[in-house]
Amino acid sequence: MSGKVVLTYFNGRGRMESIRWLLAVAGVEFEEVNLTKRQEYVKLLSDGALMFEQVPLVEMDGMKLVQTKAILNYIAGKYNLYGKDLKERVMIEMYAEGLQDLMQMIMALPFMPPDAKKTKLEEIERKATSRYLPVFEKALISSQYLVGYQLSCADVQLLETTLMLEEKFPTILSKFPVVKAFQGRMKNLPAIHKFLQPGSERKPQPDDVYVKTVCEVLDFKL
Repeated sequence: MSGKVVLTYFNGRGRMESIRWLLAVAGVEFEEVNLTKRQEYVKLLSDGALMFEQVPLVEMDGMKLVQTKAILNYIAGKYNLYGKDLKERVMIEMYAEGLQDLMQMIMALPFMPPDAKKTKLEEIERKATSRYLPVFEKALISSQYLVGYQLSCADVQLLETTLMLEEKFPTILSKFPVVKAFQGRMKNLPAIHKFLQPGSERKPQPDDVYVKTVCEVLDFKL
């Protein structure tokens, strides 16, 4: 197991997608186990593979890792995407936490009743343009990266988030030219360019099949 990274999750984005992004940027190949039946999830529970009875689960370096933030921090630390010292690391984590807050609002959309989605989309757009994107526009005015002088996991998550936002609001970056320029630079990095191509491990936007599968596996009713 130590030589092979295995991701156990659903065949969709969710909380695993940021992990896929970071592994791709780090140049780490991985395999995926897609949960499709309730019994598969129950077996993971009975085997004791899920510390808090939740996925994502990442098997790497002889460990079974759970909890998205912990997994991301481990990968970032191992592959030099976590800053040069403690002060840079805490800044990276602050940016990353904010981005995860924003992404999780978008992730929740497919599981909401149709009549609630319009209101939620309006809230996401308002918060993105008033609370989140201005922070990153300011941070990138005089720097190529969010923190320090090298790529970090926060930069990767910012790219992921801006692409998710543009899927819902195509012109949302029009008032944030610095973030838009950052996005363009990031997309040209070889590992990211490869990950953005058709047929990569990047997952498409969630559809009804993904939502149905998640609900059935987790015994969750909308």
